[in-house]
Amino acid sequence: MLCLTAVGCQSEDKAAQPRYVSDARPLETRESRYFIEFRSRYALSYGHAYVIFGRLGQGGEMIDPEVAGLAPATASTAPYVLGHFLPVPAETGASDGDLEEAYRSASWRVMLTEAQYGKTVAYIRQLKAKSKFWQASIYNCNAFVADIARYMGYKAPGIWLRPQQFITRLREMNAR
Repeated sequence: MLCLTAVGCQSEDKAAQPRYVSDARPLETRESRYFIEFRSRYALSYGHAYVIFGRLGQGGEMIDPEVAGLAPATASTAPYVLGHFLPVPAETGASDGDLEEAYRSASWRVMLTEAQYGKTVAYIRQLKAKSKFWQASIYNCNAFVADIARYMGYKAPGIWLRPQQFITRLREMNAR
């Protein structure tokens, strides 16, 4: 497992990827403004994958966005390093830099109907409640995001990619 983790960390991130939007809503419900955005951001390590979800205003701005992602439950580096060998306690909310545009490395926004959004948010809340541990090679931030994507009916790439590569590949596998 350590070898798989090490291999995934050897590549370099690309320049920030442009924003992509897909629309899962039927034509007759395109006026609804709900979304989920699969994102990655730069970090001191190899990055972080997470989702942002909520509603959009008339100008396309996010209204009260929520963030869900999986990361070690500490700002200390010791549990993060230990988590490459053993499971460590995790947190599932926003982390530093998640909403800052300067750190975004890739994203894929999917527009949803109110019903699709409600089901997806309920699943995210259940997933957050049961995701108590982070381990780099078994259940990391990519695995957390992959669970959400698969629940929504999308294919997900392997979890051992760098987060930017993971989100880009997720979009490439599913964007319509």
